[in-house]
Amino acid sequence: MTLTADTGTGAGTDTAGQEQAAAVTAVAEPLFEIVPLSGNIGAEIRGLDVRTLDEREVAAVRAAWLHYKVVFFPGQHLTPAEHLAFARRFGEPTEGHPVIPGLDGQPEVFEIDYSKARELAAAYGRVGTVSRGLDWHTDVTFVKRPPLGSILRAVVVPPAGGDTLFSNQEAAFAALSPALQEFLGTLTAVHNGEAQFKGILDLVGEGRWEGETFVRLEPATHPVVRTHPETGKKSLFVNPGFTSHIAELDRAESDALLAFLYQHSVRPEFTVRYHWQEGTIGFWDNRATQHAVAGDFGDAHRVIQRVTLRGDEPR
Repeated sequence: MTLTADTGTGAGTDTAGQEQAAAVTAVAEPLFEIVPLSGNIGAEIRGLDVRTLDEREVAAVRAAWLHYKVVFFPGQHLTPAEHLAFARRFGEPTEGHPVIPGLDGQPEVFEIDYSKARELAAAYGRVGTVSRGLDWHTDVTFVKRPPLGSILRAVVVPPAGGDTLFSNQEAAFAALSPALQEFLGTLTAVHNGEAQFKGILDLVGEGRWEGETFVRLEPATHPVVRTHPETGKKSLFVNPGFTSHIAELDRAESDALLAFLYQHSVRPEFTVRYHWQEGTIGFWDNRATQHAVAGDFGDAHRVIQRVTLRGDEPR
């Protein structure tokens, strides 16, 4: 179904859906086309050049992003500098990654070249977690203030495979029973990046985040259920990539509860799977989503670049 920014139609007939659709209506006339990709998460935004957005377009894109959780802009073909300039319209870029250095001269741009990663793995061994399957995670939750959002640019797309899946953690929380929602709201979870990045940090010597350097990865503790600072909605905020355990429970209890939440939080009805094209920009809300790369592209070349926006401490 196709939406335009002035209509708000197509988001469902229930009152909540109408209220959410109204949030997309940021202007009095159509500025671009919005094409939803699933019933719970994801949309393509068409008819914009993200290099030349005016203030009304920025406001309308932000409203759509908050509503759909992840939005895609096909056919943009940005340079790294243009990518970074687009990101700055929506927040303050962080370092590209706490441990892995960004591009020379543009440290806010984090590149993953999967061919080079395979070469490094062959040369240095397993210095981090390596998987060709689905690794569900929320970006950089192992720091005190995880990113607000991430903006990815598809640089080289394999001829087949290499999709990314996204899951709506607000919808996942809302689908739980009220009793479990209440219990989860009393808990905190420890997030730790050592399993994935300690080996890399040892190789590079030091990491950097929010202007501060460090030589070891200290775990961070966040609420299991966080409240979105812009919308007020509640979402699950644990992920198998970085959450190690729930602080208030015994380890066996924690493992059992987290196993359930991990499975529940990525049920098909909460997700969308997106097939990239070279030049597409994807922008997701890191406070209300998880995502995972489908590692089904074999040895084909795949390159992405990502900019993350400075976030706040989850509450």
